[in-house]
Amino acid sequence: MKISHCRLLKKIQLRLLEFFVLEVTARSAADILGIQPNSAALFYRKIREVIAYHLEQESHEIFGGVVELDESYFGGVRKGMV
Repeated sequence: MKISHCRLLKKIQLRLLEFFVLEVTARSAADILGIQPNSAALFYRKIREVIAYHLEQESHEIFGGVVELDESYFGGVRKGMV
């Protein structure tokens, strides 16, 4: 899967990808690059969709057999701690 139907220039797409990796918000990246915030947010969403697709494909290879899960509880307050 790849990003398609994107009207942004390749140069801007690469810069947005760099900002995504650096965890810059879409709105801040849009301000820096001089594009519409909605365009940056849409591109960020497309990046996340591509990442999710590839992780899903990878998980089918890793978890091809039976997977055993145990019950666990995280959080709450320790006894005696108020």
